[in-house]
Amino acid sequence: MASDPALILSETVDALPRRARATLLRRLIDVVAMPSSRIPPHDRSMAGDILLEMLFEADDEDRIFCAKRLIPTQEAPRRVLRYLGGCSIDVARDLLEQNASFDDSDLNYILKRSPVTHAEAIARRKTLSPAVCDALVELEHIPAILEMLRSRRSFLSETAMDQLLILSRDSSEMCPLLIEREEMTPSHAMTMFWWSGPEERRTILMKFSADRSELIDICGDVFGMAAAENWADPVARKTLQLIERRQRNRAAIERSPFNSLEEAIEEAEETGLNRKMAQEIGHLAGVKPVTAAKILTDPGGEALAVLCKGTGLKRHYLMRLWSALKRPTEIGPGVLHPQYERIKEIFEMMSVAKAQTTLRYWNWSLSTSFRAQSGAPDPGSEEDLKRYSTSRRTAHLVFGSNKDD
Repeated sequence: MASDPALILSETVDALPRRARATLLRRLIDVVAMPSSRIPPHDRSMAGDILLEMLFEADDEDRIFCAKRLIPTQEAPRRVLRYLGGCSIDVARDLLEQNASFDDSDLNYILKRSPVTHAEAIARRKTLSPAVCDALVELEHIPAILEMLRSRRSFLSETAMDQLLILSRDSSEMCPLLIEREEMTPSHAMTMFWWSGPEERRTILMKFSADRSELIDICGDVFGMAAAENWADPVARKTLQLIERRQRNRAAIERSPFNSLEEAIEEAEETGLNRKMAQEIGHLAGVKPVTAAKILTDPGGEALAVLCKGTGLKRHYLMRLWSALKRPTEIGPGVLHPQYERIKEIFEMMSVAKAQTTLRYWNWSLSTSFRAQSGAPDPGSEEDLKRYSTSRRTAHLVFGSNKDD
């Protein structure tokens, strides 16, 4: 039986050494990699089109060779770069990390169409624009995000920071990197406090707390206006609660069975801190029940130091409240327990004004939003409120949903 002529021809071609193809491929790479002083743009573009067609039929060894040759090239045809950048990671890695010719559109194109290994390579680039950072964050691939956060030449948008804050809840590695970012705002930091480790919490309290003195000076006369209106406007009332100087709730003291916050803590130390007593301490301290519960049940204890300092309690009341929570203050005679020693140090280092601001911010952001309190209609969907309202977004992140007082 006679053999198929087409099959015989195919076998013959496959058996050839293909020296001409290999030489032509390398010559085209040489042309494309030439500096602009040696080759007109149109010639480079034509050579790039031909090279791209040959790369389609090349093996990874040739593609790797081409990618490495084009790393320092500033004028390489974009189609060739995008193709090589989307090839296997062995081909694309060095090119994606080092070639400066890729623009945001090229990199986002590759991110959308390539495995996450390519995102890790792109995240290691010397400079990352906000648009590329947004695309990396949207992938939610933590190794790539960590690489991006380590770079001092990556620039994050506020929307990216909002999304990173959400992702940091389940990735403790992100918290110390986020805290060091210039884009980190006090609202981000004070929200992330609740799931950060001890060192990150200390940094947040020392770096992002403020004394609100400028706010107090500028808005001081508004307190008289609100009082003249009998505090009838819930929006103004809640905002001024964030700004005012006094922390303790004087009206709560008048209704309380205790004469002071100190007396309530003494009772709690003696009888134990039950739910009713915790709520009473919260009322006397001038914080909402949801905020008091969050602080008193916080396993780290740093928030408790903020509560005590912000309400003007003396040092030994921090120890008494800590004891009321059934937490150890010592590991031996005269030797403080490491956890209590850490929160005691925070108590000593924070000023009253900064502790008050932190406490007020938590109270404002964790409690019900302005609109929910006033009964006004929402301006958009629940998802919109979480996106634009700092207080709603914070409550959603800390509790999983918005909580009422």
